[in-house]
Amino acid sequence: MASASVGEEEHNNNNKLILYSYWRSSCSFRLRIALNVKGLKYEYRAVNLLKGEQTHPEFLQLNPIGFVPVLVDGPAVIFDSFAIIMFLEDKYPQHPLLPTDIHKRAINFQAASIVSSSIQPLHNLNLLQKYIEEKVGPDEKLPWVQGVIRKGFTALEKLLKEHSGRYATGDEIFMADIFLAPQLHSAYKRFNIPMNEFPILSRLHETYYEILAFREAWPENQPDAVG
Repeated sequence: MASASVGEEEHNNNNKLILYSYWRSSCSFRLRIALNVKGLKYEYRAVNLLKGEQTHPEFLQLNPIGFVPVLVDGPAVIFDSFAIIMFLEDKYPQHPLLPTDIHKRAINFQAASIVSSSIQPLHNLNLLQKYIEEKVGPDEKLPWVQGVIRKGFTALEKLLKEHSGRYATGDEIFMADIFLAPQLHSAYKRFNIPMNEFPILSRLHETYYEILAFREAWPENQPDAVG
């Protein structure tokens, strides 16, 4: 991992965004999409979660809980993808990620919450390795993940049924899309989810592949990606 200490050099450079990321982290993935959609350039600093670099003292100075992503923007050091995205939305208003309509904003928050609270945390690396694999058995990891994702996707299909257009909540890219795209990508690429059960999400997944800002954020396109 590149040096993660937050010294004067980083804090005095107000024009440089620094992203601490891991290529397969869906939380980092969603933030990369948000940065790309807003047209914000950033320096990528890889944190290898498999090697435990997130537990190194210099990284814990940035994020005491030891998770990616972390964004450094001048003197501001922000962790948690949702907090970072809201920070970007306030500081960099170009290409807004939230609609002005209050009801549509609520739909976006609900979709983001389903992904970030009810799906992704239940199949992250720590839980799968330290609890499911060790306490239940390695053969139970995939069925567990598939059950979690299918339950969340069922809720998302119902939520978006009356609101989706070209994108999740209409014809513009908003927060719901930022959170959905990484979860859909992993469902297809890693967890063999039968997506014929979820026509809206399947269509959205195909749409996201057409957008450069999304494709450039894909895990396999990151500098630390491993084949």
